Amino acid sequence: MKELRFKRHRRNLRKRRARGSIIGTSNKPRFSVFRSNKYVYCQLIDDVEGVTILGVHSKSLAPERNVNTDVAKQVGQAVAEKAQEKGIKRTVFDRGYHQYEGNIAALADAARAAGLKV
Repeated sequence: MKELRFKRHRRNLRKRRARGSIIGTSNKPRFSVFRSNKYVYCQLIDDVEGVTILGVHSKSLAPERNVNTDVAKQVGQAVAEKAQEKGIKRTVFDRGYHQYEGNIAALADAARAAGLKV
């Protein structure tokens, strides 16, 4: 029990450190990424208004597959396409407590390749 509490505490410290200076606005929303063992979730968030502008998850794109870099790339492209439909060109990337590698990096690179400035 003590180890689990310690893991959660360290995770929260990493999340606070990553989000310390990140603030999303309506012109430049926060591109928040969460990765579970099975799925990837992305949201564009306006922190000033406290509103989620749009959200995409891998359940709708590849429901039968676990998260890998191909699924993460599909989610990144879908976020970029939906953001461009709403007129959003620039975002602030929020990786949360995850390291910028693997699926998280593939998702961000795919969003950049699709035309979103992350």
